[in-house]
Amino acid sequence: MQALNGIYDPCCRERDISIVDMGLVRAVEIVGSQAKVDLMLTSGWCPFASRVLSDVRDAVEAVPGISQVSVEVTWDQPWTMDRLSESARAKLQFLPEPAKVADRDRYIAAYANVRRKAGGKGGQAG
Repeated sequence: MQALNGIYDPCCRERDISIVDMGLVRAVEIVGSQAKVDLMLTSGWCPFASRVLSDVRDAVEAVPGISQVSVEVTWDQPWTMDRLSESARAKLQFLPEPAKVADRDRYIAAYANVRRKAGGKGGQAG
Protein backbone atom coordinates (compact mmCIF):
# COMPACT_ATOMS: atom_id res chain seq x y z
CA MET A 1 0.00 0.00 0.00
CA GLN A 2 2.90 2.37 0.66
CA ALA A 3 4.04 1.99 -2.96
CA LEU A 4 0.54 2.91 -4.13
CA ASN A 5 0.34 6.09 -2.04
CA GLY A 6 2.39 7.82 -4.74
CA ILE A 7 0.04 6.87 -7.60
CA TYR A 8 -2.50 9.44 -8.74
CA ASP A 9 -5.49 9.41 -11.02
CA PRO A 10 -4.57 12.36 -13.28
CA CYS A 11 -7.87 14.03 -12.38
CA CYS A 12 -6.80 14.27 -8.72
CA ARG A 13 -3.03 14.81 -8.96
CA GLU A 14 -3.34 18.60 -8.60
CA ARG A 15 -5.16 18.10 -5.30
CA ASP A 16 -2.56 15.55 -4.10
CA ILE A 17 -5.11 12.74 -3.71
CA SER A 18 -3.63 9.30 -4.32
CA ILE A 19 -5.52 6.29 -5.59
CA VAL A 20 -5.30 4.94 -2.03
CA ASP A 21 -7.00 8.07 -0.64
CA MET A 22 -9.60 7.89 -3.41
CA GLY A 23 -10.46 4.35 -2.31
CA LEU A 24 -9.60 2.88 -5.71
CA VAL A 25 -7.39 0.14 -4.24
CA ARG A 26 -9.77 -2.63 -3.34
CA ALA A 27 -7.25 -5.30 -2.37
CA VAL A 28 -3.56 -6.13 -2.43
CA GLU A 29 -2.43 -9.72 -2.08
CA ILE A 30 1.19 -10.85 -1.93
CA VAL A 31 2.14 -14.51 -2.14
CA GLY A 32 5.88 -15.09 -2.21
CA SER A 33 7.25 -12.75 -4.86
CA GLN A 34 3.94 -12.36 -6.68
CA ALA A 35 1.58 -9.46 -6.07
CA LYS A 36 -2.02 -9.03 -7.13
CA VAL A 37 -3.73 -5.64 -6.96
CA ASP A 38 -7.49 -5.23 -7.43
CA LEU A 39 -8.59 -1.75 -8.38
CA MET A 40 -11.90 0.02 -8.77
CA LEU A 41 -12.46 2.90 -11.17
CA THR A 42 -14.58 5.94 -10.46
CA SER A 43 -16.15 5.38 -13.86
CA GLY A 44 -16.09 2.66 -16.49
CA TRP A 45 -15.39 5.45 -18.97
CA CYS A 46 -12.25 6.73 -17.23
CA PRO A 47 -9.91 7.87 -20.03
CA PHE A 48 -6.90 7.41 -17.74
CA ALA A 49 -7.57 3.81 -16.69
CA SER A 50 -4.71 2.29 -18.67
CA ARG A 51 -2.28 4.87 -17.31
CA VAL A 52 -3.33 4.20 -13.72
CA LEU A 53 -3.00 0.44 -14.27
CA SER A 54 0.51 0.90 -15.71
CA ASP A 55 1.55 3.22 -12.88
CA VAL A 56 0.30 0.70 -10.30
CA ARG A 57 2.15 -2.15 -11.99
CA ASP A 58 5.38 -0.14 -12.18
CA ALA A 59 5.17 0.98 -8.54
CA VAL A 60 4.54 -2.53 -7.21
CA GLU A 61 7.25 -4.07 -9.42
CA ALA A 62 9.70 -1.61 -7.84
CA VAL A 63 9.02 -3.04 -4.37
CA PRO A 64 11.98 -5.20 -3.26
CA GLY A 65 11.14 -8.91 -3.41
CA ILE A 66 8.30 -8.56 -5.92
CA SER A 67 9.00 -10.21 -9.28
CA GLN A 68 5.55 -10.48 -10.81
CA VAL A 69 2.54 -8.15 -10.61
CA SER A 70 -1.04 -8.66 -11.70
CA VAL A 71 -3.31 -5.60 -11.74
CA GLU A 72 -7.01 -6.11 -12.35
CA VAL A 73 -10.04 -3.84 -12.37
CA THR A 74 -13.00 -5.22 -10.44
CA TRP A 75 -16.48 -4.47 -11.72
CA ASP A 76 -18.70 -6.20 -9.17
CA GLN A 77 -19.07 -3.14 -6.96
CA PRO A 78 -19.39 0.49 -8.06
CA TRP A 79 -17.07 3.12 -6.62
CA THR A 80 -18.82 5.68 -4.43
CA MET A 81 -17.61 8.75 -2.58
CA ASP A 82 -17.96 6.78 0.65
CA ARG A 83 -14.61 5.18 -0.27
CA LEU A 84 -12.73 8.53 0.00
CA SER A 85 -10.35 8.93 2.92
CA GLU A 86 -11.00 11.79 5.32
CA SER A 87 -8.07 13.75 3.89
CA ALA A 88 -9.37 13.28 0.32
CA ARG A 89 -12.84 14.32 1.41
CA ALA A 90 -11.43 17.51 2.96
CA LYS A 91 -9.42 18.31 -0.18
CA LEU A 92 -12.47 17.88 -2.39
CA GLN A 93 -14.82 19.97 -0.27
CA PHE A 94 -15.41 23.23 -2.10
CA LEU A 95 -18.17 24.74 -0.01
CA PRO A 96 -18.49 24.98 3.76
CA GLU A 97 -20.82 22.66 5.60
CA PRO A 98 -24.32 24.24 5.73
CA ALA A 99 -24.26 24.41 9.54
CA LYS A 100 -21.10 26.55 9.36
CA VAL A 101 -22.78 29.26 7.25
CA ALA A 102 -24.23 31.73 9.75
CA ASP A 103 -26.08 33.92 7.23
CA ARG A 104 -27.25 31.78 4.31
CA ASP A 105 -28.64 34.66 2.21
CA ARG A 106 -25.45 36.71 2.58
CA TYR A 107 -23.32 33.69 1.63
CA ILE A 108 -25.41 32.99 -1.49
CA ALA A 109 -25.30 36.67 -2.50
CA ALA A 110 -21.51 36.77 -2.12
CA TYR A 111 -21.15 33.58 -4.16
CA ALA A 112 -23.41 34.98 -6.90
CA ASN A 113 -21.32 38.17 -6.98
CA VAL A 114 -18.08 36.20 -7.40
CA ARG A 115 -19.64 34.17 -10.22
CA ARG A 116 -20.92 37.31 -11.93
CA LYS A 117 -17.44 38.90 -11.84
CA ALA A 118 -15.95 35.68 -13.24
CA GLY A 119 -18.36 35.73 -16.17
CA GLY A 120 -20.77 33.15 -14.80
CA LYS A 121 -24.52 33.45 -14.46
CA GLY A 122 -24.34 34.53 -10.83
CA GLY A 123 -26.05 31.45 -9.52
CA GLN A 124 -29.19 31.99 -11.56
CA ALA A 125 -30.84 28.97 -13.15
CA GLY A 126 -30.54 28.47 -16.89
